[in-house]
Amino acid sequence: MSVIFTRAPLRISLGGGGTDLPSYYRRQGGFLVSGAIDKYVYMLTHTVFQRRYRMKYSQFEEVDDPSEIRHPILRESLLRHWNGDPLEVSVIADVPAGTGLGSSGAFAVCFLKALALARRVAISPGRLAEDACEIEIDVLAEPTGKQDQYVSAHGGICAYTFNPDGSVDVEPLLLSRETLERLRNNLLLFYTGEARSASAILADQVARTESGDDDMQANLDRTKAIGLDIRDLLERGDVEQFAELMHTHWENKVRRSPGMATERIEHLYTLARRSGVIGGKVVGAGGGGFLVVYARKPDDTRLAMAAAGAPELRFDFEFQGCVGDEYT
Repeated sequence: MSVIFTRAPLRISLGGGGTDLPSYYRRQGGFLVSGAIDKYVYMLTHTVFQRRYRMKYSQFEEVDDPSEIRHPILRESLLRHWNGDPLEVSVIADVPAGTGLGSSGAFAVCFLKALALARRVAISPGRLAEDACEIEIDVLAEPTGKQDQYVSAHGGICAYTFNPDGSVDVEPLLLSRETLERLRNNLLLFYTGEARSASAILADQVARTESGDDDMQANLDRTKAIGLDIRDLLERGDVEQFAELMHTHWENKVRRSPGMATERIEHLYTLARRSGVIGGKVVGAGGGGFLVVYARKPDDTRLAMAAAGAPELRFDFEFQGCVGDEYT
């Protein structure tokens, strides 16, 4: 082989996000519902005739040894999952990093899939997700959860149960065709215009959870309960009640940590509600990125958001998860 192509999807969390962090699920067990979308991280990995490691992402690196690579995920993935000749890696994505759609987890999953193909080793979605989690959570000590890696590896709209022992149960939701079509037509995604690093917000959550903060504990317990209710509502086809619960979920999320809702986000969400949106929330940790809403009148909401300078990212759900192929 000479060139390997891999692609890993981004995601939108539909309910329960935040309970996938080890600081919570190791004590209580976590639960969330999330859907992979047809927006991706893409990689080309060239495996032959390379004298040095060449990494092309938002920056360019060329080094002799993987330990010299500055990009932490590329470096640690190579150190742990590669013992061959130097590689050339090129990365692009449909959406910039720092926008709440799980790009970091998708990046890790995408590269680990490429390395598995380069080694000619079969790898399951569960193993792929766990290897990505190990690098981000255990090795790099990022204050992040397991949602992004699992959704990117598996694809689809699934419920994820995060057990105290670290194992994860993946349950594809049984959605009727009508329910799926209503989600496709009425769930809209708008860019707030503000990028952010999730680390500060998530670090606050982790610190307060580990310290036994009663308010944080109660908030995350409520978040998990909402996630469970959302799964049941979607499987029953009660989409508008799901949308109402999205609004409750967002109000609960805003109370969790400082920085969740900026003035810009609050303004956009108010405009969206006035246009007929039943419920919605910021995707990811908050503080910026994308606002996902369920709109009764999608065209009215699109007009309101466009007037406010919030461009729409049109999307569909995707059901393949991380895929790859090799070209000789």
